[in-house]
Amino acid sequence: MNREAYRLAQQSMAFVLAGGRGSRLYEMTDRRAKPAVFFGGKSRIIDFPLSNAVNSGFRRIGVATQYKAHSLIRHLQRGWSFFRAERNESLDIIPASQQLNDENWYKGTADAVLQNAEIIRGYAPRYILILAGDHIYKQDYAMMIAHHVDSGADVTVGCIEVPRIDATGFGVMRVDTRDRILDFVEKPRNPPPMPGHPDMALASMGIYVFETSYLLALLEELAAEPGYGHDFGGDVIPKIVREGKAVAHPFSRSCIRSSAEEKAYWRDVGTIDAYWQANIDLTDFKPELDLYDQSWPIWTYSELTAPAKFIHNERGRRGQAVSSMVSGGCIISGSSLERCLLFTGVKAHSYSQLEGVIAMPYVEINRNARLRNTVIDRGAVIPRGLVVGENPELDAKRFRRTEAGVCLITQPMIDRLDS
Repeated sequence: MNREAYRLAQQSMAFVLAGGRGSRLYEMTDRRAKPAVFFGGKSRIIDFPLSNAVNSGFRRIGVATQYKAHSLIRHLQRGWSFFRAERNESLDIIPASQQLNDENWYKGTADAVLQNAEIIRGYAPRYILILAGDHIYKQDYAMMIAHHVDSGADVTVGCIEVPRIDATGFGVMRVDTRDRILDFVEKPRNPPPMPGHPDMALASMGIYVFETSYLLALLEELAAEPGYGHDFGGDVIPKIVREGKAVAHPFSRSCIRSSAEEKAYWRDVGTIDAYWQANIDLTDFKPELDLYDQSWPIWTYSELTAPAKFIHNERGRRGQAVSSMVSGGCIISGSSLERCLLFTGVKAHSYSQLEGVIAMPYVEINRNARLRNTVIDRGAVIPRGLVVGENPELDAKRFRRTEAGVCLITQPMIDRLDS
C-alpha cells in the first residue's frame, strides 16, 4: 500500500449510509435493512464497505442507520467491536432520531451527514469518505483519497465502468480526458460515453470524497435553499459540477483483485435475481469474487459453531455436496446438494434434494423436499416433501417467484400453506 495514501486515510473518516430498505428484495427486507442482508455464507452486505475501509487504513467510521435497524446494529455490535478509543479508533452507530412527527428521520443521503455534523466535527477528520452500505466489491479507498488530494477537486466521485446499454439505471458522469466531471445525469436514456471508450459509461457508485470542512459548510448552505432535496446524487454533486470542481475516480484504479480474480468485481445485489446469482456464482470453480484472499479479508461476526457435518451413505440417502459452500454448524443428513450455498446452522434432512439453493442461517429442510433455484430466509422450516422449482404456476401462487424463475421462501409463506 502507498504510504502517503495510507497516511491520508488515517486522517479521514468513512461515513457509511446504511439506512436503505432495499424494496426490490421484497420480503427479504421485511425484517432488516438491505445492508444487513446475508451474503456469501457468513457475511452481511455491509461487511464489504466496512472491510474495505479497515483494510484501506481508516480508523474512524460512522454508520448511519434508519430502516429496520435492529438486525444491522446487533451485527455491528457483535462483529465490529474491535475498535479501541486508546488507539484513536472508533465505529459510531448513528440511528436516525425519529420523533412523533417524523421530522427527524434522515430526509436523504446528504441530510444523514448534516444531522451528524457535530459528531463528525468532534473527530476533526481532514477528509470524509461517503459510502453506500449495500454493494459487494473490494476497493482500496486510500487510493481514492490520494486521487482527490492530487486533483485538487471539491468532490471526487467513485465510478464503475459499465457498458452504455446497462447504464440507463444509474447516475452517469460525462467527463473530459482528465477525469473532470462535466455533467451528471440521473438514469439517462442515452448515457454519455467514456472518452476513448464509446461503448462504456461511468456510473456513480455512491462513493464520494470531500474535504470535511468544505462538505459540512456546503450542506448547511444548501439546507437553507428552497426546493433542496437533501440528496448527494440529486442535489449536492450536480451543484458542485456546475459551480466547483468534481472529478471522477474510475473503480478500476483502486479495485482490489487477488491472483484468482481476472477482472474488477462490483455487484448491486438489490433484486432477488441479482442476489441469487451473486451468491450462487461463489460456488463456481473459479468465482469472479475471491472470498479466500487473506491479503484483503472480509471482516464479519463469526458465530462459534461446530464444523459442518455430512452423514449417511446409502443409495438415495447420502449426505453430499457438489460445487457448494457449506458453513459451520450445518448438518447434511442424507441430503444431496448441488451448486448450493448454506449459511450457518442449516439442517438438510434425509432424501431431500437441493440444487441452486441459498439457505440463510438456521434454515431447516425436512425429508423428501426437492428445491431448485430458491432463496430461503433465515430460520424458515421447509415442510416434508415440499417441491419448489418444477411447477412455475404453483410456485408463483405460494411464494415470491421472479421472472427468471428464482423463488424466495419465508416462514410466513410456509405458514400460509396450511391455512
